[in-house]
Amino acid sequence: MVDSELPSISTAFGRAIKLRRVEVGFSQEELADKAELARSFVSGIERGAVKASILSVWKVATALKCKPSELWLTAERLIANEPKQV
Repeated sequence: MVDSELPSISTAFGRAIKLRRVEVGFSQEELADKAELARSFVSGIERGAVKASILSVWKVATALKCKPSELWLTAERLIANEPKQV
C-alpha cells in the first residue's frame, strides 16, 4: 500500500460509518453523544478528513451497536467497488 491510497481508505471507512449511522437512524449529534466524541470529530471521520484512533473506532462501533470489524468490512467492500485509476 502506498500513501496515495490512504485518502481512499479514510474516505471509505468514513462512508462505512455514515452508512451504519443512517441505518440505525442516528444523526451525527446522536452518534457523537453515544460515542462520547465531538460532533465535529464524527463529521471529520465520516468525510475521511480525520484519522480515527483505535479507541475512537471502538467507541463509534459500540455506539452503532456493531463490531469495528463490521465497519472495516463495509469499507473494504466500498474500496473494492471503486473504479480503478490508471
